[in-house]
Amino acid sequence: MPDSGSEIVSETAQNVSLEQVAPRPTLQRLFFGDDGLRAGWSVLLFVVLVAAIALCLNFVIRHFHLLPKRPDSKGGPAELPPGIMAFGEVLQFAVFAIPAWLMSLIERRPFARYGLTSRRMLPDFATGLFWGFTALSALIGMLYASHAIAFDGLLIHGAVAWAYAAKWGFVFLFVGLFEEFFFRGYLQYTVARGVAGITRTMDPANRHSHAISFWVTALIFSVGLFMVAHLGNGGETASGIFAVGLAGLVFAFSLYRTGSLWWGIGMHTAWDWAQSFFYGTADSGTITQGRLLSSHPLGSKFLSGGSDGPEGSVLVIPALLLVALVIHLTLPRRNYFLTPDQTPPNDAQPDLASEETAPVL
Repeated sequence: MPDSGSEIVSETAQNVSLEQVAPRPTLQRLFFGDDGLRAGWSVLLFVVLVAAIALCLNFVIRHFHLLPKRPDSKGGPAELPPGIMAFGEVLQFAVFAIPAWLMSLIERRPFARYGLTSRRMLPDFATGLFWGFTALSALIGMLYASHAIAFDGLLIHGAVAWAYAAKWGFVFLFVGLFEEFFFRGYLQYTVARGVAGITRTMDPANRHSHAISFWVTALIFSVGLFMVAHLGNGGETASGIFAVGLAGLVFAFSLYRTGSLWWGIGMHTAWDWAQSFFYGTADSGTITQGRLLSSHPLGSKFLSGGSDGPEGSVLVIPALLLVALVIHLTLPRRNYFLTPDQTPPNDAQPDLASEETAPVL
């Protein structure tokens, strides 16, 4: 006589098996993959949200005449005030951060997945600040030793100097936030998971699909797009654009090591602050108002950077390679927050709600 309990168990197992192999509806498969909304649709929706928010903010700014006026150059190169630059950088960061936050709700992912995690935020940011100032100072030291830069003395003193130091610190914090998040935040993560899915489809046994996807995407955003975005700067040179691409790789390397944008944001902030305010040099051809020191380039543009500033000098290459070495030696490998489809085969699936359990690249 058959065992009714065994029949029930067998029937249940069969039903589960059928459910597992049953294909999902075509429309659902078109929009959703193993990790939720497919990367291509996510990017498209993100772009639509960015455009919508940018248009709304633009309308508000123009309607209420909030756009600050640029200073009159009076025949010479205009010095950029901190207020104008702060307005633009905060606005740009908001235009991309708000849609990314909305996408985190739509995709049901922690916003920290896109690099702005709270885990070790302050230590990473502070360490990045230290190395950013140190690396730029090392570059200035090499320029000075090579007689490629000269200093003319202090331009401001006392309370005025401290005030401008704080203002430019705020400005360059948002420069770091915007550029790191735009080039290595939501878009980097989302396109990388899409590339990883394609890689895994082509080779299901590939245990390196997540690392491949990271660096393929980094070459697109951190190098290619990063360089293109700097072409519009007035004083950029060919060597300066090359340095931008190399810097993009260095910032991507810090993200690869830590799974966080905060080290790169700290370095980005301090590098630009030291260059534009503290040492008073040009930054991509831009001269800032209220800089501490007065300086000017000497000799060939190849060595001094010319109108581009220190970033246009050939000496920026060893400075950035030094930063890459510092990242390798001082930043322990931590988690880059990946999704289940990027987990190597036979590995435990990460808990999407926990930042601590995501697989390491």
